[in-house]
Parts: sequence; C-alpha cells; structure tokens
Amino acid sequence: MDCYFHHAVPSVARCADCGKSICATCRDEQGACPSCRLAARIDQAAAQRQTLAGGVGPSSQPSGGYADASQWRRQWQSQASAAPPRSSAVANVRPESRALVALGYPFWPLALLALFDRSGSNFVRRNAWQALGFNAGMYGLGWLFSSIAMIPLIGISAWPLLPFIVPVTIVASVIYAVKVWHGDDVHVPFVSDIVDQKLSPS
Repeated sequence: MDCYFHHAVPSVARCADCGKSICATCRDEQGACPSCRLAARIDQAAAQRQTLAGGVGPSSQPSGGYADASQWRRQWQSQASAAPPRSSAVANVRPESRALVALGYPFWPLALLALFDRSGSNFVRRNAWQALGFNAGMYGLGWLFSSIAMIPLIGISAWPLLPFIVPVTIVASVIYAVKVWHGDDVHVPFVSDIVDQKLSPS
C-alpha cells in the first residue's frame, strides 16, 4: 500500500495515533505521522497559550468554532478517515496503472495491457474492459454504417453518418481518458451495464 502523504511510495508501517499508512520518511521515532505531529504541536501551543496570564482580544480564545484544539484534532481525523467514494476507488491504484487504463480508451491495446495489472484493482479492471468495449462498439458501428452504405438506395441514408464516426470516437475517448485519469466514474452507454454485470460478484 502507498504512503498516505507520498503517492507511489510504499508504506512501511501505520501511524501509532491515527493508523494511516506511512513511509519511512514520514514516520518518526515514536511512530507518528506528520499530521499527528502537527496536531500535537498545535495542542502544545494551545496549552501554553492557556497558561499565560490574560489574553489579547479574541486571539486568546480557540478559533474555528471548536472548544479546544483536541476537538479540532478529532474532527480532522474523522474527516480524513471518511474518504469520499471516488478517492477510495483509486486509493490503491498507482499513477502508472491509472495512466495506462486512461490511455486504453484512445489506444485500445493499452487496455489489454491494463488487464494484466498486478494490483488487481477493480477500478483498473472495470475501466480496461470498458475501454475495450467502447472501442469494439465504435469499430462495429463504423463497420455497420459502411456495410449499409454499400447497399443501393438504402445506403444513401448511411452516407451522411459515416464522416462523424471518427471525430465522435476521438472526442469521446479523450473525454473518458481524462475522467479516468482524475479518478472519476466513467459510464459508457450499454458497455458499462454489461461490464458491471460481468464483474459483479455472483
């Protein structure tokens, strides 16, 4: 698992206070992470400020609507542990794997390579299959319109659609690639439903 503070850096332990995965650079002698060390310093500064006689205006009172610094620390840790669904989906995905599966939309052979990713991430697997399905669908659509265009009389209706196949494919693949790189959930019409059914646990 990667370090919570340094992406793509392997973690060596968990923080003794909050339990985040941290690397050797982030871990101190007591086994605390940088955020817990910062919170401890804030607590210490708040305690020293309270021991001083008197105060100067509103700065002598805790700010931010918290009763004390420890309450702020508990609130911050609860927000850090409650990660949003999107970031949790890509939390264990390396940037290289994310780039590979994102580029699989405009370049389908890279989606095949992404299927062999060692992380076994559901995010990578789902998007790799979606990229392959998207490319297969667009190639199939182009072949279908080309076949219809060869039929006399009926083919006239397919000729106006043929020039739009390639631009639509390029634009859609770039949009999907950017969304996947940013960790967003991509929904390809028809393809996503089939992929979700195949990958859902039975």
